[in-house]
Amino acid sequence: MTLDVSTHYGEVEVSNEVIATIAGVAAMDCYGLVGMASRSQLKDGIAELLGRENLSKGVEVREDQGQMEIDMHIIVGYGTKISEVAHNVQSKVKYTLDQMVGLKVSRVNVFVQGVRLVSEE
Repeated sequence: MTLDVSTHYGEVEVSNEVIATIAGVAAMDCYGLVGMASRSQLKDGIAELLGRENLSKGVEVREDQGQMEIDMHIIVGYGTKISEVAHNVQSKVKYTLDQMVGLKVSRVNVFVQGVRLVSEE
């Protein structure tokens, strides 16, 4: 599914991959977020930390009963309050997609796949 936007200049079509990438980049701005995790559940239970070029692989965009929903699989930093990080990710993603694409997201589901120790450099 794609998002179709009509302006007086013409038609704009935004794919789900672009929406996922925008959501991933927006989430990375949130304090306490170490990175995105792979959507696929690994059999050994270890969450794979994705690099910046693969941010959209930790995000799933889908339409459910006419409502746009986004699932985000994240890894948070040790010592941060997980509920606050998740709430900040939800707010930032909804706001960014609304401002950049005009997309009203009904739900941003956050799945915390792991906690990582963040080294201060």
